[in-house]
Amino acid sequence: MNNAEYVELAKKVLYGNYRPAPVAFVSGQGCVLVDADGKRYLDFAAGVAVCAVGHGHPDFTRAIVEQAARLVHVSNYYYNGPNVELASELVNKSGLSQAFFCNSGAEANEAMLKLARRHFYAQGQTDRRRIIAFHNAFHGRTMGALALTGTPKYREGFGEVGPVTHVSYGNFDEVSAAMGPDVAAIIVEVVQGEGGVVPAPAGFLEALRALCDRQGALLLVDEVQTGIGRLGRWFGYQGHVMPDAIALAKGLGGGMPIGAMLTSEKVAAALPPGTHGSTFGGNALACRAALEVMRIIERDRLCDAAKARGAYLSQKLRQIAEALPNVCECTRGEGLLQGLVLKPGMVARDVLGKVLDSGVLLTAAGERVLRFTPPLIVTEAEIDGATDVVKIVLQALDRR
Repeated sequence: MNNAEYVELAKKVLYGNYRPAPVAFVSGQGCVLVDADGKRYLDFAAGVAVCAVGHGHPDFTRAIVEQAARLVHVSNYYYNGPNVELASELVNKSGLSQAFFCNSGAEANEAMLKLARRHFYAQGQTDRRRIIAFHNAFHGRTMGALALTGTPKYREGFGEVGPVTHVSYGNFDEVSAAMGPDVAAIIVEVVQGEGGVVPAPAGFLEALRALCDRQGALLLVDEVQTGIGRLGRWFGYQGHVMPDAIALAKGLGGGMPIGAMLTSEKVAAALPPGTHGSTFGGNALACRAALEVMRIIERDRLCDAAKARGAYLSQKLRQIAEALPNVCECTRGEGLLQGLVLKPGMVARDVLGKVLDSGVLLTAAGERVLRFTPPLIVTEAEIDGATDVVKIVLQALDRR
């Protein structure tokens, strides 16, 4: 089928909770995707920061095929090799103590929410249930993760699952004022991804850690979008703080569905057998895929590459912003999570379609931020190609 035929059929049979562009992709290689009409695109979305080693990577593909032929799933009633090996890799890289596997970032954040509340329940502090989260944060679509998400439109119509207190991201005074003896944890992103690619201010994470230590609360870090090399290091918190738990997903599986919660020894006993689980979490196929992603990143030094290419991408975006001050407000980000902020009154989603028509995939973050999250294998030439397209599209808007 061609694009039009796929779109026509999709409108009949797919639930209408998404607003996909009228394009059906059928193949990919590296940072390039091909649609059903044979058109090629530079992929600077990477499945929303998921396809860390690009599309069709031969080692990644081979690992999945070999594991699928050997063993896919046995449940958590038993151990499986890739599950244990992946947990060991993550523990070694993170400095944390244990890993719990699930299927998505929302599930990983849900697990951290349950962990925090039950940690204090087990100590007899049954009233210590409140979580401090941040405005414009995004932590997922399940009911618990949704309660943590600091954007009201995502929670509209679903009621409250509390108690959760939302405060301004980066404002330590507001966090400190919201802290109390009923607070179980603070949950924070190192860079707010969906909220507009907003990095934490200098010293903010460290101040949160110190506050949690003084008050006896836990510090939970959502690394779903920032983890696994995206910021130029394995985990975004590294070089800042040591959390009590983190949530991972997206880039961990390179496109295979997997999520993980990593915890410190302090909270290792908070979820004993019977309190939490996942049928598919930690299955052999997903864990083998994640192991291969980590091995490729390590072997090919893709954390270093993300740092270097991220700096180059940031420079190119700054040049666009400086050349088009009537369209662009500023740039911000870290590593290969970069945002080009449009002027007030402009809507990022309105620009995405024009960029897509010109052969580049981006995503929107917030109302007016164009988000760039290419695979970690992206080259400077591909960055040049994508940013040239974006500049041409924005120049056309500037002339209106």
